[in-house]
Amino acid sequence: MSLNDTPRANRLHIGIFGSTNSGKSSLINALTGQDTALVSEIAGTTTDPVYKSMEIHGIGPCVFIDTAGFDDTGSLGAMRIERTREAMKKTDIALMVFSTAPDATELAWVKDLSEDKIPVIPVLNLRTDQTVCPKDPTLSQEAVVKAIQEGTGIEPVIVNAKTAEGIPALRQAIIRALPSDYEAQSITGNLAKQGDVVLLVMPQDIQAPKGRLILPQVQTIRELLDKKCSVLSCTTDMLEPTLAVLKDAPDLIITDSQVFKTVYEKKPEKSRLTSFSVLFAGYKGDIDYFAESVRAIDALTPTSKVLIAEACTHAPLAEDIGREKIPAMLRKKIGPALTVDVVSGPDFPKDLSPYDLIIHCGACMFNRKYVLSRIEEAKAFHVPMTNYGITIAYLSGILDKIDLKA
Repeated sequence: MSLNDTPRANRLHIGIFGSTNSGKSSLINALTGQDTALVSEIAGTTTDPVYKSMEIHGIGPCVFIDTAGFDDTGSLGAMRIERTREAMKKTDIALMVFSTAPDATELAWVKDLSEDKIPVIPVLNLRTDQTVCPKDPTLSQEAVVKAIQEGTGIEPVIVNAKTAEGIPALRQAIIRALPSDYEAQSITGNLAKQGDVVLLVMPQDIQAPKGRLILPQVQTIRELLDKKCSVLSCTTDMLEPTLAVLKDAPDLIITDSQVFKTVYEKKPEKSRLTSFSVLFAGYKGDIDYFAESVRAIDALTPTSKVLIAEACTHAPLAEDIGREKIPAMLRKKIGPALTVDVVSGPDFPKDLSPYDLIIHCGACMFNRKYVLSRIEEAKAFHVPMTNYGITIAYLSGILDKIDLKA
């Protein structure tokens, strides 16, 4: 897998924000060196956020998010602004594009981004004729730069998106703003090291996509190969024959959460055990919070409400883990009257107060920032949130017997 093949969810997400016709789309084209985004003098050209995966020298694999102007008007304008706010939840670094001195709306968005702990880089996008204030041509560039710096507390990077002037300086500003843990995230962490033998137990049942592996499996295999581990794989029914042909027990077994208990009962005592979903709980979210929250299951009653949140929008099949298996396990423990709601993709309720527990999937299709934003939303409503793998391990009675820390 080359860097160009890196799944979008793993890439740095750079959100481009600003008023309509401030030059956001032109800036993306200048940064990428391609006609990535549609550019027009007509206000409101960008409607839904546009996601473009790229690899930028010095930055690496990244996703640019071209958003609608947040001063859009009318009923459609309100919907576009809401989509822009949703894109903000996925943003690792924000470029706030100004075409002139900032107004109250622009500064309010800078404040919102900063409060969400998103690094903000103010960008003054000069017009081709160098006019920085069409309403007041006498306003100097220095005055506009000063107004932006005073309003945001950050010195802006000056560019001309149409001529690409200042783009190298902007790339350097993005590199300086990279989150401290940007390249530190690891799927397997300290659970696997060079020379380890790692066995992957991957059921190829009705839920498995025909002719391919699911994304968490592919990503985990690639990381283990990069670590110089010896990687073996088998289906659940072949676990015992596979173990029998090995001279020594594997150092680590990673399984699909759906067969957690089966694998636990058959694994060698020496072998550590975890699941793809548990690994992704730490890779994408806050595993300590998830492990703490899962104990809220014990407080559920038949009148409680549970929300199942899936990242992908696949067509559910029989025995779907989120829509059938986990609800069935919960109802077996709590009672058949337990209410379980299911949402998928970007559909996440704005009001979480009706729920007593949220159970999220491994979120392989989301970036870490988006998952963490959902955790913060849950915390704001004082609703515990956990994930599929941790839930299954807890309900199977083996949570304290598996490896949570990667």
